[in-house]
Amino acid sequence: VQLQASGGGLVQAGGSLRLSCAASGGTVSRYGMGWFRQAPGKEREFVSTISWSGGIIYYADSVKGRFTISKNNAKNTVYLQMNSLKPEDTAVYYCAADRNNIVGRAMMSVNEYDYWGQGTLVTVSS
Repeated sequence: VQLQASGGGLVQAGGSLRLSCAASGGTVSRYGMGWFRQAPGKEREFVSTISWSGGIIYYADSVKGRFTISKNNAKNTVYLQMNSLKPEDTAVYYCAADRNNIVGRAMMSVNEYDYWGQGTLVTVSS
């Protein structure tokens, strides 16, 4: 499956962005889907994940209450709505797909995912 992330950009603190991850060569309804981010000089970290059924969702503590993950099976796209953005949210955001459809806290592991998009840069100014 190929993943194309988009929607990044420059926004002021307190603003909002919606990231999209369009899948091709596979359907998001059959994969666990995740969002991760990597800031300069830091390791890639978990942001949010949604199970293949959409019934299980996890968020990193740092984004809980501000970010919302969702997916549209008809459009074969996963979204990350980001509100109340902070400068510390600045990073390249990656979407990823898990073909094994693991459920549980393992969904938050970078190592669980098999397919990755190219990333989209989010910059939050103070």
